[in-house]
Amino acid sequence: MTNTSTHQTGTTLPSRSLGLHDPLTVGAIGLGCMGMSEFYGTGDEAEATATIHRALELGVTLLDTADMYGPFTNERLVGAAIAGRRDEVVLATKFGNERAEDGTRLGVNGRPDYVRRAAEASLQRLGVDHLDLYYQHRVDQNVPIEETVGAMKELVEAGKVRHLGLSEASAATIRRAHAVHPITALQTEYSLFTRDLEDEILGTIRELGIGLVPYSPLGRGLLTGAITDPSTLEEGDSRRTAYFPRFQGEALDRNLALVAKVREIAATKDCTPGQLALAWVLAQGADIVPIPGTKRVRYLEENVAAASVELTAADLADIETAVPRGSVAGERYGDLSSIDA
Repeated sequence: MTNTSTHQTGTTLPSRSLGLHDPLTVGAIGLGCMGMSEFYGTGDEAEATATIHRALELGVTLLDTADMYGPFTNERLVGAAIAGRRDEVVLATKFGNERAEDGTRLGVNGRPDYVRRAAEASLQRLGVDHLDLYYQHRVDQNVPIEETVGAMKELVEAGKVRHLGLSEASAATIRRAHAVHPITALQTEYSLFTRDLEDEILGTIRELGIGLVPYSPLGRGLLTGAITDPSTLEEGDSRRTAYFPRFQGEALDRNLALVAKVREIAATKDCTPGQLALAWVLAQGADIVPIPGTKRVRYLEENVAAASVELTAADLADIETAVPRGSVAGERYGDLSSIDA
């Protein structure tokens, strides 16, 4: 889908701050780099690199990767793309979903010795001397969060990491972690289709002064309207599998009916459905910086242009009526066992 709306890409994005303790200033929309290497079909390193370079031109500063993407290849790709441009980038990566070189999943690992080893390996692959934001990718249920964050704190004290983050952590875990060292950002899934964190987590992080970095703010592409039949996605695209129930059978049909309503409202705003969905996320608070993932320049440009879509209170009410919370069909993952609850 090309961007044919009047919301074309401007030259720069406005900035937002993550965290109240030692705030981290970033462009209002970041870039999720995962799909450039794995999970969403075949990667194209040249196009991925061009996408990262275009992102920097447009004022996207927050680049998000993780050691497990590839595994390991995504960090190398991002590191090569930002070589010579380190000062333009707020670099975020993650540890905790441990994988072997052959891709075998070894489980969630939050042991302090692993934290230190994982950080050193990420620094080497990225070719940098520090990480701006270092997340625990998933909470290790067998290691007290105080021990994991204690090791992360040591990385800050050593100058190897500037800010700490958590991903998919519960409100209780966030409080315990924040007591050990200030947490700058929580990365978790948040979109028109996934609003679970509004129950308790969003209030908790705002009380503690922690920013929110939503991943999959476009519902893994479903909210763009571009995906109507997962069988047309590339071989190797995980959205074709039962791991993503919202893309399967009757659930998909019900969800596409919701996307059609998003499309109708987007037409009144002269923007694409994806831009409307991103604008909705941005409108939920100035402490929110979504990281839509893409591996193509044209989708990046469309996403960045969402920052110019202004939603009134009436628009937000219309969106809420069209896609009420809980109306999406299917769980966000087929297996939620790794999500901290």
